[in-house]
Amino acid sequence: MQAISVQSLHTLHNGFYPLSSLPLVVLVGVTGVGKSTTLEHLAQLRPFELLPDRRELTDAFIFGGEKIADRTERFRRTRAFREQHPGGMAGVLAQLTLEQTPSFLVLFDGLRGLEEVKHAAQFDGWRFVLLDAPDFERARRLIGRGDVFDNIVSNSADVNRAGANSVALEGEDGTLETLKALEGVYEVFTERELLELSQINSATWEIVSKIKIVLEERRNYDPRAARDYLLETLDFSRVIYLDTLMFSPLEVAGRLLEWL
Repeated sequence: MQAISVQSLHTLHNGFYPLSSLPLVVLVGVTGVGKSTTLEHLAQLRPFELLPDRRELTDAFIFGGEKIADRTERFRRTRAFREQHPGGMAGVLAQLTLEQTPSFLVLFDGLRGLEEVKHAAQFDGWRFVLLDAPDFERARRLIGRGDVFDNIVSNSADVNRAGANSVALEGEDGTLETLKALEGVYEVFTERELLELSQINSATWEIVSKIKIVLEERRNYDPRAARDYLLETLDFSRVIYLDTLMFSPLEVAGRLLEWL
C-alpha cells in the first residue's frame, strides 16, 4: 500500500490529473464497518495507492485546516457543508487532482450516505465497495478499538439526563439507564442490545460516547439508502456488497481482490 499525501492533492488545475476522470475504488460505509481492517488485509494481497482518508480530506478541504476533535461538532460542521454542497465528500473528491499519474489502482476511504454516493456514481471510472455491519456490532467494535478519534464531548449531559441517582454509578445498571436516556436510542437499538452493551467491561462514559457516535451517524447519514441506491443503480462490475460480520477480515479482502 502506497499512501498519497494530502499535500499532493490540489483543487482542479490544468496539467494535473483529476480524480473525477481516473479509475477510483471507493469504500462506502459508516464508522465501525471494517474499512481500515479491510484495507490492511488487502494491502497484503496486492499493491494499491491510498488517498488521504475522509477525516484528512475533511480537515484540509472542508474545515480549512482546522482540527476538530469532537465528533458531534464535526457532524454539525459537515452537515452544514452538505447543505451548501449536496455532494458532500464526493463533491470534494471530484474537485481534486493528483500531481502525477498513479502507478497502481487508487482507493479512497470513504463515502457515506445517499447524497454522496449519488454524486459519486455519475463518474464512470469510480467503483464502490459497500462494507456493512449491524449497528450493534459496530457499537461493540467502537467500544473496543480505542481510537482517539472516537471522541464526543459533554458526555456528562447525557449522564445527567438519566437521572441524578445514576450519575455516579459505574456498573451495568448505571450504564444501562444512561444509554436508555440517549435521544433516539430506541430507533437504532433494542432493549436487549442496550443491556448487552451496558455489560461490556468499559467505563460508562466510554460506552455512552461510542453509542452516541453510532446515533449521530444515523442522524446524519442513511447507510441503508446509500446501499440500496448503489445496488439498484449499478451492476456488479461497479459495486460489491460485503457484510463484515458474515465474513472474516481476510475473507472480505479476498472477495474484494477477486472483484477488483
